[in-house]
This record gives sequence, C-alpha cells and structure tokens, in this order.
Amino acid sequence: MNEMTDGHIVSSYNKDLNHLHQLVIQIKDLACRQVREAAQSLEGEDVDLARAVIVSDREIDALDIKADEEIVRLIAKRQPMARDLREIMTVAKIVGDLERIGDQARRLARLTIRFYDGDVIPPNHQLLNDLIKMAGFVNAMVEDSVTAFDDLDLQRALDVIRRDDLVSDDFRSALRRLSTFIMEDSRSVGHMVDVVLGLRALERIGGHAKNISRYVVFLVKGKNVRHKDLDAVEAEITSTLK
Repeated sequence: MNEMTDGHIVSSYNKDLNHLHQLVIQIKDLACRQVREAAQSLEGEDVDLARAVIVSDREIDALDIKADEEIVRLIAKRQPMARDLREIMTVAKIVGDLERIGDQARRLARLTIRFYDGDVIPPNHQLLNDLIKMAGFVNAMVEDSVTAFDDLDLQRALDVIRRDDLVSDDFRSALRRLSTFIMEDSRSVGHMVDVVLGLRALERIGGHAKNISRYVVFLVKGKNVRHKDLDAVEAEITSTLK
C-alpha cells in the first residue's frame, strides 16, 4: 500500500482503497504470467501451455469486471475528491491497460497453436528469436510500470516511458531481420505475417506499460501527460525530482 492509500480517519475507507490497489497488483501478476508463458509456449513448442494461457485470460477479464464494480461502489459510497479521486481514476485506467496486455498475450499464445498444432510445417526457430527476446523486454516494462505505481516512483515511471522508444526500435530491427531471412529462405514466407503480428502484439504491450507509467505521473502530480511527448514528460517529472 502506498502513502496515497493511507491516512484516512475512516479506516474502512483505507481498506477500500487498499483493496483496489491490491487488485491492480493481482491483475498485473496474471498479465505478466500470461506474457511469460505465451513466450515459453512458443520457445518450447508447447501447445498445452498456449491453451492454458488463453484460458487464463478469463481470470483477468473477471478481475477487470470486479475492479469496475468496486470503483463504482466506492465512488457512490465515498464520493471521493482530490487525491482520492485521482487514485481511483488511475486504478481504472491501469486495470484497463492490464486487461489489454492479457489480450495481447492471448494473441501470442495463439501463434503457438497455429505453428505447432496439426500437420502444418512449423517455422524455423530463427524466425521466433525476436519474439522471445521482445517478450522478456516488454514484460519487464509492465512489471516496472506497476512497481512505479506501487511506490509512487516517478523516476521508475520515466524509465519505462523512455524504454518504449527502444521497443519501437526493436520492432523495426526485427522486421528488417525477417525480410533478410525471407530473402534467404522463401519457404518461410507463410509464417512471416504471423510473426509480424506477434511482434506487433508485443509492441502494444510495451505501449500499455508506457501508458501505465504516464498514469503514475497523473496520480502523483495531478498532471495529465498522456499525449505529451517524451521531452515534456521528462521535464514535468525532473522538475519534481530536483
């Protein structure tokens, strides 16, 4: 529980806010597990694990609905203002991004089923190297973005926002490597589109992590930086850290 969920005279109010906070952590853990296991299913050609990832997305959907219900109840019951309202709004936005991360992990898991379930010729594993690498990178971004929320850590949030540019660079580099590989082995053309879709899903996960980090800035400073460029966000954050 961070300092913004503590200090109310009514202890049940603290309990309500803390419960919302813990829901965020729980959904993050599930979403990160989905991404990690989806990548593992690709690397290990594990169709059963991929199917388990797809089924586990229902857990995130259920928690997403639960969080919505808790937020509506809390607003109706407490009529929050100022920092409490900001925290509740932040939780709602973070939960939405985490639910979408689960959706992208499900798409990645479906690639495993497409590649390794049935009589289709599986792809050369060299085609999947960038998928596996990028999955680990964006998953770390998600972990760090929610840790930034947990600790109200603007510096960590800024670091995640900066890393999103690296994800975009990695995506473009992966596309170039795929093009080169296809030119050398045209038999893999059929798998290339699927791999690109997987890379795009991972790029979007990085984008959701960036969104979560921007919500942290809103929570701490009360400034909406969702549509500001990196330099403006960095200036906003560093002015607080000095």
